[in-house]
Amino acid sequence: MGHTLFKNGLGSPIPTASNEPSKSSPWPWEIHHDAFRAIIGPNPTLSRIFSIEAYPFAHKACVFFPDTDDLFITSNLVSEPAGTKRIIISKLALRNRNAPPLRQEIICSDIQMASGGVNDGASILFCGQGSMTRPSGLYRMSRAFPWDAEPVVTSFHGRPFNSVSDVVFSRDGCLWFTDPPCGHAQGFRPRPSLPTQVYRFDPKTESIRAVADGFGRPNGICFSPDESVVYITDTDQVQGDGSVDEGRASTIYAFDVTYYHDQPFLANRRLFAFAGSGIPNGIKCDMDGNVYSGCGDGVNVWSAGGLLLGKIVVAGGAANFCFGRRGEMFILNEHHVWRAQLSDAVKGALLRIEDALPS
Repeated sequence: MGHTLFKNGLGSPIPTASNEPSKSSPWPWEIHHDAFRAIIGPNPTLSRIFSIEAYPFAHKACVFFPDTDDLFITSNLVSEPAGTKRIIISKLALRNRNAPPLRQEIICSDIQMASGGVNDGASILFCGQGSMTRPSGLYRMSRAFPWDAEPVVTSFHGRPFNSVSDVVFSRDGCLWFTDPPCGHAQGFRPRPSLPTQVYRFDPKTESIRAVADGFGRPNGICFSPDESVVYITDTDQVQGDGSVDEGRASTIYAFDVTYYHDQPFLANRRLFAFAGSGIPNGIKCDMDGNVYSGCGDGVNVWSAGGLLLGKIVVAGGAANFCFGRRGEMFILNEHHVWRAQLSDAVKGALLRIEDALPS
């Protein structure tokens, strides 16, 4: 097991481990339905590829770029010696799957408290949760130094967002994103001036609409492969101070995308799945319509009909994840990044990457 020293952003070197076997279970594939066997394939693997014990560097975003084999991730809240808090953006270079990734810390002062993100081709689109003085919204950042960033949308008709959390593109180029009140609860955003809602922004016309409400903390969002269904997670079970109220939502809701007067609406809201452990944070679909979500015991996988197929068990749970190349998945575990190799037939519905792993 090789080790490489990297700076953790707080001034001390941190050893990182490569290709360690999963310590969550001798067999980290919890099968609830035979269909899960086709997803994981005959020889699935799960290995830890990068770790930082000093702070939770691997919490959200998990945005993969296949042209460069780079993975962008954001940390959970990091406490500074002066008592302030910040979120750290990291880039992991994954060009050599047989060696530890190279980590680079990204400094971009234009994006305050970065959260979720999405591949935007030549750039990356980040959710900025904002601060007491800087607005929350969507920001487009370059993929190379000096990491220039520009705002895309930072208000709902002049009313500031709460703390934008996650975002996804639809094929028409519009942006769908969630806006929970987490920033205020965690002490770095003013009191909300909007309900906890989900929005759709059209960059071509610069029009914005609220498309769903009735959540405690809307968090992850994704489309089915044909974009006929939107899945949104509600993580209201975990409060802003970290306390847990098991009487609150830990739920994935499904909505049908229906058009009226040439505009999309989210209709037929229904409870799609309830997370049996922890909260369903990040969420993605594969090309077969199966739904994956990072939960308290790892990545849980449901059929399009809401049937639990199985789990990729990770000790400490999975905050977020993304699909890489064919059959590949990267899993964020706060202090660790894991790589799962599933069946070569598995492809994420967002990027639809056809390429196999680099040789």
